[in-house]
Amino acid sequence: MAHGTRLVFTPKDFLDMADRAAVDQALSRLAKSQRLRRVQRGLYDIPRVNPILKRVAAPDVSAVVSAIARRDDIVVVPTGMAAANRLGLTNAVSARNEFLTDGTSRTLRIGGRVIRLKHAGPKLMALKDKPAGDVVRALHWLGADAASDDKVVRTLRHKLPTKVKSDLAKAKPSMAGWTAKVADRVLAAS
Repeated sequence: MAHGTRLVFTPKDFLDMADRAAVDQALSRLAKSQRLRRVQRGLYDIPRVNPILKRVAAPDVSAVVSAIARRDDIVVVPTGMAAANRLGLTNAVSARNEFLTDGTSRTLRIGGRVIRLKHAGPKLMALKDKPAGDVVRALHWLGADAASDDKVVRTLRHKLPTKVKSDLAKAKPSMAGWTAKVADRVLAAS
């Protein structure tokens, strides 16, 4: 067995090399020979062996979600809680593998794990996978009162790179009233 990789791929990823039938047949043969693992219908990886447990590791959740997004032509982004955590606005971490999508809501079971994709409206998906999108989703998750707190504004003002602030400024017209006001405060000179 190969050393493995965190990458999860779909037949669609190989359509520049051969037609769909040939790609499907090749992936099927590789899965039967155990050189690939069929993670779910239309999703494959090269199994990784956990060096501590000495057994095949579960597929990487982020890689699975990325492959689903490519396969289904949808955008998948972290939830507001995950975004707030990445931005240093909370220590909260979800025990669930949840993501927001512009596609349909669904629950997937992969390698003993449950992955939930929740449909999100245009306000949360406006910036899709741009870094400023994390800011908008984090603010929505925090809610108007907590997001307006001076400590949150200061954290974002000091932590966000210029490019993210620029994207945030461009996105203000699509933001709800209170989020636009918080964004104004974040973008104000220190």
